[in-house]
Amino acid sequence: MKIMNASLPDWVSWIAQDENGAWWGFEHEPNQHHQGWYENELGRCILICNEKTNPDWKNSLEQIKFNQPG
Repeated sequence: MKIMNASLPDWVSWIAQDENGAWWGFEHEPNQHHQGWYENELGRCILICNEKTNPDWKNSLEQIKFNQPG
């Protein structure tokens, strides 16, 4: 995986890969749809990188940082 915490914006707390190989960073836990992930209308998201397709994409969601209360 090409993702390194140092290269992500500070607000990214979750990462996940879509079926097509796109890795996304999310501010809040994303929702799953039929071929990937989407922001839950509470936060931001950013495309991180693209890799090869992933048949196991549903298991890619990972919390990398806990949101700190403002």
